[in-house]
Amino acid sequence: MNAFEMAVRAVCADRHLGLDAVWRQGGSGPGVPVRLIRRRPDATTAFGEGRFVSGTDEVLVPLANVPDLAVGDTFEVGAELLEVAGDPVRDPRHLAWSAAVRVL
Repeated sequence: MNAFEMAVRAVCADRHLGLDAVWRQGGSGPGVPVRLIRRRPDATTAFGEGRFVSGTDEVLVPLANVPDLAVGDTFEVGAELLEVAGDPVRDPRHLAWSAAVRVL
C-alpha cells in the first residue's frame, strides 16, 4: 500500500468525514460494509443565456473496498438508501470511485 492509498483510507475512516455504509452490488444481496464520503455540491448548468444552479448528491468510496461499482448498485447509509445513478468514475490514480447517487 502506498502513501496515496493510505491517505484515501484515512480520509474515509475519519469520523468527521466518512460514513458507515453497506454496499450491495446490483442493489441486492447480503451487502458489504464500507466507509464512504458523501458530497452534495451545487452544479451550474448553462441554458441559452441563463445559468441554473442545482444540487447534486455524490459518494466517494475507496476502490479497494468496492472493486466493481456500477449503475444500480446501492449504498445503505443510516436510514437512507442511495442508488448509483450515473456511471462511476475513478480518480487519476484509480484509488477511489466517485459516483452520482439518488435517494430511493
